[in-house]
Amino acid sequence: MKEIVEYTDYRKFIQDYYDERKRCSAFSWHAFAQKAGFSSDVYLKYVCEGKKNLSVASAGSVATAMGLVGFEYDYFILMVSYAHAKSDSAKRAAFEERCALAQAHKIRVLGKEEFDYYKSWKNSVIRELAPHMPGAKPLEMARACKQKISATEVSETLDFLVKAKLLKKDRSGNYVQTDKAIVMGNVDAVPVAARDLQRQMGEFAVQSLNLPLSERVMSGYTLGLTDRAYERIKKEMKDFYRRVVAIATEEDEADRVYRLNMQLFPMSERLGNKKGF
Repeated sequence: MKEIVEYTDYRKFIQDYYDERKRCSAFSWHAFAQKAGFSSDVYLKYVCEGKKNLSVASAGSVATAMGLVGFEYDYFILMVSYAHAKSDSAKRAAFEERCALAQAHKIRVLGKEEFDYYKSWKNSVIRELAPHMPGAKPLEMARACKQKISATEVSETLDFLVKAKLLKKDRSGNYVQTDKAIVMGNVDAVPVAARDLQRQMGEFAVQSLNLPLSERVMSGYTLGLTDRAYERIKKEMKDFYRRVVAIATEEDEADRVYRLNMQLFPMSERLGNKKGF
């Protein structure tokens, strides 16, 4: 089976461990449960199927039953902590602790670069800005940003973007994008960081109301929708984003860095179809 750091889902890790043992011996869910100290023979089977959750308190027993020690033991506990964290901040802390643990053992965690990219507005803005300011120093880039950012922060952001292979330097020492556009990956930690980015960009959108109308476009509708209409509109929005990215990437030059936000969210609870409501 794969190395533990290649997993983001502890259920999948347990299932793969079981399947591996089952192929090589007469291993059973009963034997596995007994070894981990569970009275129910099928408890761990239900955990893998998503019917039950493994608590952080019992994660240690399961890790020991699978023969995990040292780094791998701690890493498994953090996978469970991440999966059942009650808030984005708790999930973020568990993921970052997992990454720090892996880094201390010189092991790369899949999704760390994506997580780090999406957790701050600075990365996406500097990724767009730097290639269009050839020869510019970090202080010049900082001054070109609408939002407050220091030259040191710009330097750190550039270093990260190069390390993450999102920017590279050409023969003249200027920054160029490695890809015209990037999309969010399937790593489970990425949406947690992306929500932070969306909150930041939402706050910036409110601040942009102070800009002249010639520099911003904002409009909105309040709509009554069926679930079917909602799904159709979601698809239209996805197609619209795709067309916008295609337009933006047609040209290599840029006059300014923009942020495009679109939101579609409920403003009421479900109404049902009761007549006379």
